[in-house]
Amino acid sequence: MVRRTAGSRDAEFTEYAASRVGWLRKVAYLLCGDWDRADGLVQETITELYVKWPRTGRAENRDGYARTVLVKTFLAKQRTSWWRRTRRGGTAPAAATAWADVDATIDLRQALAALPPGQRAAVVLRHYCDLSIEQAADLLGCSAGNLRTRSSRGPDALGRSSDDRPAEGSRA
Repeated sequence: MVRRTAGSRDAEFTEYAASRVGWLRKVAYLLCGDWDRADGLVQETITELYVKWPRTGRAENRDGYARTVLVKTFLAKQRTSWWRRTRRGGTAPAAATAWADVDATIDLRQALAALPPGQRAAVVLRHYCDLSIEQAADLLGCSAGNLRTRSSRGPDALGRSSDDRPAEGSRA
């Protein structure tokens, strides 16, 4: 049995975290709709991954574990009154604004922000993270039927949100 040193574990963790922080940040932003909060969620996720790295580093699906930590951190934050009291609109930093279609991005942000946290998490996990119904249900701690309902109603709500927007050139 080869025993790893603390230095090699730290180097392995640093390499993993550096390679996945951008992806985690995008998922966090889709969940919370605010770049500052997304950064905070990623920081908490990375911290928890580091603390549990001896176990996490051996995990078969590190990305799945990291995503689980991120989503559970987001949902836990939604339950606290502090999160609700301090909620504010965030703006994307320059590096994060490399979206192909700015209007579509704004619509997606507004539509996701209108969804309840659990439904938003279901939509992000199913449609952005491309998880199966069973994987997303397991991660959210609900039944597959409940997840189907959440993830099917989410795109419907997203569509209604974009239908509510006034047509270009018209006055609202």
